[in-house]
Amino acid sequence: MQINKILIGVDESKFSEYAAAYGFDIARTFSAHVGLVHIIEPNVAPINSTDTITGMPMQTSGIDDMEMLNIQEDMSENIIERTIKKYAGNLQVTHFNEYGSTADSIISCSKEFGADLIIIGTHNRSGIDRLLMGSVAESVVRNSHIPVLVVPLLADN
Repeated sequence: MQINKILIGVDESKFSEYAAAYGFDIARTFSAHVGLVHIIEPNVAPINSTDTITGMPMQTSGIDDMEMLNIQEDMSENIIERTIKKYAGNLQVTHFNEYGSTADSIISCSKEFGADLIIIGTHNRSGIDRLLMGSVAESVVRNSHIPVLVVPLLADN
């Protein structure tokens, strides 16, 4: 088994943090090049600013779409920089800030990076939460062209 490039998906959650630590440990074992990816799902204000229940105009936050995108980009950069500083050590790291659907973007990034392995955390959602929120990890596993390691956060961590 040859693992030269590992793509690690990160976000601001404790689940991601644990998966990143795990992923960097594996990368050290194989002396692998790490790709870190954080996905920005654009969060834009609705065009219609009228409350559909009351019919009353809604107050807007005063932040336009470009400002919101810039805030999201800054947050993404901070997540990547924190992760590199905390775990990278002397490993070679390439980072990606992608836009769009999380699962699709992780898979797309793995192809662009030429990854041999994808490592992601899981939020351990079940029942109604999973039905409503979906499972990024499950979607990546089902649609990836390379092996995916899903790292659960253990109860004692």
